[in-house]
Amino acid sequence: MKIGIIGAGNIGGNLTRRLTALGHDVSVANSRGPETLTALAEETGATPVTVGEAARGAEIVVVTVPLKAIPDLPSGLLDGAADGVAVIDTGNYYPRQRDGRITGIEDDGLTESRWTERHIGHPVVKAFNGTYAQDILDRPLPAGDPGRMALPVAGDDEAAKRKVRELIDALGFDTVDAGGIDDSWRQQPATPVYGLRDGAEAVTKALAEASPERTPEFSG
Repeated sequence: MKIGIIGAGNIGGNLTRRLTALGHDVSVANSRGPETLTALAEETGATPVTVGEAARGAEIVVVTVPLKAIPDLPSGLLDGAADGVAVIDTGNYYPRQRDGRITGIEDDGLTESRWTERHIGHPVVKAFNGTYAQDILDRPLPAGDPGRMALPVAGDDEAAKRKVRELIDALGFDTVDAGGIDDSWRQQPATPVYGLRDGAEAVTKALAEASPERTPEFSG
């Protein structure tokens, strides 16, 4: 598949490494420009591009930038993407540590991913937001292995969610359907599933035990 990755930090960089190794055609962008991605491109064979070019022809686009940077993404970000493009949102809201207070999340009660998709103008599938970046490299296992980790995946577009779950399976992880984007608070920071390294049964249980109340640490 042709895959665009916007954000080349820990998650974006390691997804670039794994997805190119699986044979996908990966374009990767960051806020500082393609010339800063030379080393990653040489390591992986990915194509460094501008943010505005990252989605061009892509069947899957991964948006993995700080939440505070979402409004700064260029308008029409997905205009050149393939029909039926699935957009993965890996983002988390860290008001005290990084993002500042976001009114739509704090006052309007939007989930982090609902807020993100309203800004980019396209449905998103929330995945990888509670995954340790190093685990993407170190913890993949074959399907059926009893030690295989499972990741929660939330989204309203069932076809896009299915495409993302198939990709995660190919990366070496099980998935658990975490519901729609309005349910994605169940996998936000400080919930039981956030950072959980366990299988599908434990992930399902953790999602069910989540509370919609934000802890003080993750409130603005």
